[in-house]
Amino acid sequence: MRISTTIFLTDETITPVRLARELEERGFGGLYLPEHTHIPVERATPYPAGGELPPEYGRTLDPFVALGQAAAVTSRLGLGTGITLVAQHDPIDLAKQIATLDHLSGGRFTLGVGFGWNKEEAADHGVEWTTRRELGRERMALMRALWAAEPTAYEGEFGAVRASYAYPKPAGGAPRTLVGGAAGPKLFSHIAECADGWLPIGGRGLTESVPVLREVWEKAGRDPGALQVVPYAVLPSPGKLAHYAELGVEEVVLQLPPAGEAEVLGVLDEYAQYV
Repeated sequence: MRISTTIFLTDETITPVRLARELEERGFGGLYLPEHTHIPVERATPYPAGGELPPEYGRTLDPFVALGQAAAVTSRLGLGTGITLVAQHDPIDLAKQIATLDHLSGGRFTLGVGFGWNKEEAADHGVEWTTRRELGRERMALMRALWAAEPTAYEGEFGAVRASYAYPKPAGGAPRTLVGGAAGPKLFSHIAECADGWLPIGGRGLTESVPVLREVWEKAGRDPGALQVVPYAVLPSPGKLAHYAELGVEEVVLQLPPAGEAEVLGVLDEYAQYV
């Protein structure tokens, strides 16, 4: 099983360069970074985990800049987002960022996408909350048009792009794409329609949900062996990882603390038993 990691990298934590080097030297499979452009002080949206929102949410580094640094000092480490809030981006600019990172890293990028939970953050980006999923899906389709081998136009309800020359292309034509979110018919339909798999936070309830997703996936005509389920932000134990393996999981993303070098490297040493 491939063991990757995720962390809220901030202006107060270990740096992307140091962390990436340490991960690759220890044999970890990848580094996934979350995204929040800003956290409005006047908030009405409750923190999904309950209680006060941890301060690192308002201090996160831009994931693409940080992953670019990580790519420059490694040669094997996988690089990913967990997750990119696609609806909050200009899709033409985002397509260029993703393609550039994937091209320069030799195809090591995984695009984790999601639809967000913070209404105030999304509103400042001009996102209408009730249509954010449809907007995100359309922006993914627009980006795929720009990544196509030949100039391809796209026109949707929320945006359009003319047939264009848009280079570089992602190394494999499009990056591996995993969709985050809670189990449910809408999410599973979306995954089966246009993604490579699911990025469930925490990994709870997979015994029940993975068979359901597999059924939706196969009914959509997708290759049964191609579905990827990647539990995300997991606090590991030998039993938990063994259970994931029984479910056919081939990669798990372990949670690192949003801390300085000494604490993060200490946790990496603990996690090394699973690599």
